[in-house]
Amino acid sequence: MSQAPTTAMVLAAGLGTRMRPLTDTTPKCLVPVAGRPLIDHVLDELVAAGVTRAVVNVHHFADQVEAHLARRTDLEIRISDERAELLDSGGGIQHARPLLGDEPIFVANIDSLWITEGEPPLETLKRVWDPAAMDILLLLVRRGHGLGFEGPNGFFMDAQGRLTHSVAPKPPTPYANTGFGILKPQVLDASPRTGPFSILPVWHELQAAGRLRGVAMDAFWMHVGDPAAREAAEQRLS
Repeated sequence: MSQAPTTAMVLAAGLGTRMRPLTDTTPKCLVPVAGRPLIDHVLDELVAAGVTRAVVNVHHFADQVEAHLARRTDLEIRISDERAELLDSGGGIQHARPLLGDEPIFVANIDSLWITEGEPPLETLKRVWDPAAMDILLLLVRRGHGLGFEGPNGFFMDAQGRLTHSVAPKPPTPYANTGFGILKPQVLDASPRTGPFSILPVWHELQAAGRLRGVAMDAFWMHVGDPAAREAAEQRLS
């Protein structure tokens, strides 16, 4: 097995518009689910997987996020400041690049929770990660095995784990991205893009080279994207 990442990029800067009115006065990452803020659920999983340093991007109610994270003593937390401009997934990772180092990292969205059913999902990522064969490894969920897998946006996966991204309604994609993965930070180094941009073009470039891979989680996944999803997640977790 290759060396597991000890650094994570935690994407926590979003406006959380679908989570309103809860995010009218609180950043989405601090919305509580089952008694803990979303970001603490995510950081707990990362610490359990061996992460010792997390780079967290901030924008919406950034001061609240920084004050909350200052109370965590179980890992080093560095802030990637996006107060001036929200940079989206690709732009956010690119902006944080000086803080991330050169070794592979976990990438984590703060609105993704799960109930483990076998091997812990981040342990699955660590086991499958092969830097010789892949530049990004996405943690996937099977359609019908989670809350929040909506619409046609998803992936097809071959026997070697190579991914094909699709937004076409037919045929339906059997897997969705959970918002977690392992990534080589260098995949953004040669990008001509600046400012806000999605990581989707990077996915497509790596897909063409056969270096975008995936693995399905052994867990029930919950995308906590709006108040109804939050209530459903709380019911599941209780």
